[in-house]
Amino acid sequence: MQPATGTAVPHPTVGPLRASLAALTANFVGIGLARFGYTALIPALVAEHWFSPSAAVYLGAANLAGYLAGALLARFVAARLGTVPTLRGAMLLTAASLFACASPLGFAWFFLWRLLSGCTGGALMALAAPAVLATIPPEKRGMAGGVIFLGVGLGIAVSGTLVPLLMHRGLMTTWLGLAASALALSLLTWTAWPPADTALAAAISPGRSTTSVPLRALYGEYALTAVGLVPHMVFLVDFVARGLHRGLETGGLYWMIFGTGALVGPLVAGYSGDRIGWRSTLRLALALEAAAVLVPLFSVSGSALSLSSFIVGAYVPGSVTTTIGRMRELAGDNAADQAKAWSYCTTAFALGQALAGYGYSFIFAHMADGYSVLFTLGAGAFMLALAVDLVARAAGPVTSDARAV
Repeated sequence: MQPATGTAVPHPTVGPLRASLAALTANFVGIGLARFGYTALIPALVAEHWFSPSAAVYLGAANLAGYLAGALLARFVAARLGTVPTLRGAMLLTAASLFACASPLGFAWFFLWRLLSGCTGGALMALAAPAVLATIPPEKRGMAGGVIFLGVGLGIAVSGTLVPLLMHRGLMTTWLGLAASALALSLLTWTAWPPADTALAAAISPGRSTTSVPLRALYGEYALTAVGLVPHMVFLVDFVARGLHRGLETGGLYWMIFGTGALVGPLVAGYSGDRIGWRSTLRLALALEAAAVLVPLFSVSGSALSLSSFIVGAYVPGSVTTTIGRMRELAGDNAADQAKAWSYCTTAFALGQALAGYGYSFIFAHMADGYSVLFTLGAGAFMLALAVDLVARAAGPVTSDARAV
């Protein structure tokens, strides 16, 4: 359930748990606070007249575009500066971007810092887990991977709790609170990173071909998964708070439910993968997500929205676990092949996120009933991903790895 890495390189001063918590914190700061904290703030940014609704959504898309750039450049930067300095710098820059957003200096100012926070988030997601897992003995990597990916869910849950509480003191205080949290966590984990670049070395190794039909299909499916997740990731709180006129606190409540789902998603996905196989888990998840994204079109009752929020939230980190499991089956046992394939997966997801972020923002800005269109397109992306998987299975060669599901 974790990215492929090379031989474990134990370090005498950084234990597995401490290193895993450092990677968890990186995901918490770079994805949980910087990206999903903004989602919870969109209604307040509009209500306090910092930005128009369309501008606030475009700023959310800027973070997704930055994530693509960060995922693409992470290994290049780490190869020159070192993985650990890159991780530390990315966390500090994330905190700086949150501090900068406390000043309402206009759209261009915010766009720059939201773009930067996306870059740092992409770099942290691409580098943190491999950097830590490469130094952990193989028999402990399952536990470590589970700890690391909980960072995203914790970030969502905390942002859903922290943002409404801080908003009682105003938007500026809220941004400063998020920034101070990010800075404190960056400093607390400063010495917790293991000084090893084994994962990076594996990721840039030539390896064998990672372009078989099933693998290429998986890259496309992961990109479509990003397209399907964006409506809830970016618009959920705004849909509840302003679209349904239920207020920021109610929107924050559903964001907490979303985050609660994200806490259990990786564990449920891992259990399912072990019991019924990764191919079946992937197909079941895609079908379930398509239904969950469509729920707000048929019912906006509290129970319906709670169910939709929980299921989609679970698949935000759960999709990472599921895709990694399926990728490892298709790429074979070679660590370099797995690392290369995971790099392609990460880039595909980032590309799907960025395209969906701007495409959905354009639709939202130019259509009266934008929310309904976004949820419909999100569900359609999941159904298309399922169709791609079914077609690829029929068209592609069946290897011994692909049968082992």
